[in-house]
Amino acid sequence: MNKNQKWNIENSYSELPSCLFVNQLPEQSSNPTTKYFNTNLALDLGLQFLSDKEILDYFSGNLLPVGAKSISQAYAGHQFGNFTMLGDGRAVLLCEQITPKNKKYDIQLKGSGKTPFSRRGDGKATLSSVLREFLISEAMYYLGVPTSRSLAVIQTGQKVYREKPYDGGILTRVSSSHIRFGTFEYLNRFCSNEELLIFSNYVIDRHYPHVKNTENPYLSFIEAVMIKQIDLVIHWMRIGFIHGVMNTDNMSIFGETIDYGPCAFMNIYDPKTVFSSIDRGGRYAFGNQPDILYWNLIVLVNALLPLLSNDKKKSIDLGSSIIDKFSQIFTEKWYNMMLMKLGISNRDNDDKELVDLLLEMMIKFKSDYTNTFAALTLGIEPEDSSLLSSDEFKFWKKRWTAQVDAPTNKNLKLDLMKKNNPISIPRNHLVESALKSAVNGNFSEYDNLLNLIKNPYNYKSNNFLQIIPEGFDDSYKTFCGT
Repeated sequence: MNKNQKWNIENSYSELPSCLFVNQLPEQSSNPTTKYFNTNLALDLGLQFLSDKEILDYFSGNLLPVGAKSISQAYAGHQFGNFTMLGDGRAVLLCEQITPKNKKYDIQLKGSGKTPFSRRGDGKATLSSVLREFLISEAMYYLGVPTSRSLAVIQTGQKVYREKPYDGGILTRVSSSHIRFGTFEYLNRFCSNEELLIFSNYVIDRHYPHVKNTENPYLSFIEAVMIKQIDLVIHWMRIGFIHGVMNTDNMSIFGETIDYGPCAFMNIYDPKTVFSSIDRGGRYAFGNQPDILYWNLIVLVNALLPLLSNDKKKSIDLGSSIIDKFSQIFTEKWYNMMLMKLGISNRDNDDKELVDLLLEMMIKFKSDYTNTFAALTLGIEPEDSSLLSSDEFKFWKKRWTAQVDAPTNKNLKLDLMKKNNPISIPRNHLVESALKSAVNGNFSEYDNLLNLIKNPYNYKSNNFLQIIPEGFDDSYKTFCGT
């Protein structure tokens, strides 16, 4: 390591009340190898100076950076609607790194072994699940969606036993913090009101300092979180992303996508689309994500009621005054997003019908979500599209064209559409094929997919729409990766 370069570490979380974490070292990896190191992210973090040996040592869990105090965080959560005591059952927070631009990020090892929160688990992760999160989180970043990111993938040299033995892996995950809705639930249930107050002030200072001087900072905090989360889920809806497990413990308080388990991208447009193997009732289907966000926000408000007022009824009324705004705000932002996908920026109420009619036709004709909007952007007709050749669509297109080609919108149309409609996404069949090859030792397909996801809006060099194998999604399932 260059003598003039070093980590810039803080451990502010470990200075919080002791009920919030346990001191925890990662387990040692017996024969680790570095599979991927994200050099662009390392540069942003101020860690570009790390040698190959240091990357391997630090991110395999075999060595702590000087000054780091590794911990596992305690939290709870509502999983499929049921309250559960949780915590970092297979992760340790190495430290908080302060970047050259003075931003603070958590550096976490995921899959690093048992902790007191592991319950009956081994705390490990399969190499396949680690590679999946590395790929999908980076895809989300380049798609313009707020997300945790992946700094390194390490193969541990050890086997992880599920239904059969798999190669083990550790992901180095980077996020603005790993604080969740469920962290507040945990404090409300198991800690004192004073500890809840200390923690909430910490979160406000770290993530929402602009609410500190408002009349009721904790109420303003709830509203700020709500707006962040609405914007995040609308991003998901824009690109056809299905998180798959929107439990409150998987919702970042800062509005970043986190915990990539049974996630997937929707191909054929259908709001009922579910790919998660554990979501048998469709609770977290694509079209249900706004309703689940609303439900999760109510849970967060309930956890914060002791801080809103000394009077419980008044606290409930105050919390309701914010949550009651959800539907109107979400609907307005969602239509704005969908209309930008259609190249419309200055809209009126009649334009909402353009969105509604198009989505109804897409369901009827089983149209590919990404390809339909990409084709509209390109001004072409996909070969397999029965939608774009239908009389219904031709009638709709005349109305849409009249709107987007109006003098006030003409220059903005293409720019808006190209920024909001990816031409390529990490299609499910591509992800599965790349992962299968990678865990068998051939990383070429995975590397090609990593390159593809870095230019999802590149309409200049790639005007070919992605083709999906017929019937692939009919039986496609994703898993938690634990």
